[in-house]
Amino acid sequence: MKSASRFIGAIEIGSAKATVLIGENAGTALNLIGFGECQSRGVIKGSVVDYKAASEAVHAAIEQAERSANERIDLVFLAQTGAHLEGFYNEAFVNVKAADNMVGAQDIETVCRLATDKQLPPGRMVVRHLRRPFRLDGRNVPGSPENLVGQRLEAGYWTVHGQESKLADSLHVIRGFNLEVRELILSSLASGHMVTTAEERQNGVLALDLGAGTTDFVLYRDGLPFLTGVLPVGGAHLTSDLALGLRLTEGQAEKMKLRHGRALVQSRSKSDKVWLDGNYTIGDRQFPQMTIEQITAARTWETFEVVRKKLGTAFTPDTCSGGVVLTGGGAKLPGIAEAAARVFGIPAHLGETPTWVHDNLRDPSYSTVLGLLYHGMAAHAESVAPQRRGFGFFRKLFATT
Repeated sequence: MKSASRFIGAIEIGSAKATVLIGENAGTALNLIGFGECQSRGVIKGSVVDYKAASEAVHAAIEQAERSANERIDLVFLAQTGAHLEGFYNEAFVNVKAADNMVGAQDIETVCRLATDKQLPPGRMVVRHLRRPFRLDGRNVPGSPENLVGQRLEAGYWTVHGQESKLADSLHVIRGFNLEVRELILSSLASGHMVTTAEERQNGVLALDLGAGTTDFVLYRDGLPFLTGVLPVGGAHLTSDLALGLRLTEGQAEKMKLRHGRALVQSRSKSDKVWLDGNYTIGDRQFPQMTIEQITAARTWETFEVVRKKLGTAFTPDTCSGGVVLTGGGAKLPGIAEAAARVFGIPAHLGETPTWVHDNLRDPSYSTVLGLLYHGMAAHAESVAPQRRGFGFFRKLFATT
């Protein structure tokens, strides 16, 4: 029945664009019915710096999505990124209480509470606790340890926390439109789940989301997120490097990056030239192709090196047999997979959007918002069946199978 439907919004407030998807949860059917997008303003490196400008852009995207869906959003799942996000690992253990050493629900509850009970500095708040596999007498437990026999139960969490004021800024943007934010979802987890398979996550895989203002990463092990992080560096920095190095405007540099940028230097001669516009009019200029590639490759290589350094000992080729999966708008830079493979020392490839996603949304820059909606819809449905529903170009866009 229509009255039982819930209309869920997935919203990403990115540095380049604000994107909104609307999904309908009606019984066993999940349908993606609305899409809206607007060039972002007032957002730098994933953080809101101008509330009014950011609100106008996000609200325009929301209104566009609601018009395309012909419905109003009931609740929102909001992506969260930015350099203010940090993480730490904490673990705890308990001795199993039962005389027969069978793990009970109280043992699990106690060890989880102890592992997440760490005070944060003033002005910080928890965004997400990511539990790693339980350990019972030193061995990993893939699922729940309840009713297993052992003496020492251990639990560990990678806890992501952020600056309260910056989290409040993004929430305020959405609530200014009289919408309920049901949950903040880390951008890395949203996009990472979209472009990796269950088998890859089980075997170990690193997902990198290369956005305009940030690079979000998540390392999976044993099927679970093991570690996440954010760098305040993205595709916009390649553009800025080109603008500075070639003395171009930001608009000209962006055009040059999209046309001639590469993640690896391929040109072999400094005499190879490319035109700025290619129309040979007054003001059109030539630049060495090699110089352009050197600038974009240097920034790309540096970004990957910083990610690897942040991963520290958590990342080893032996525990990441799924390789590196790249997504986000920056993943479209030619040679990006080969550059990642060289830095991390393991195979790398571009993430593939699931086949049920319509062509209009298969661009890697939509991985995060698709992952948000996937999470939101799955959280509100016990079973899922793909459906067809006609609103403009939307046809069988969403399913969780």
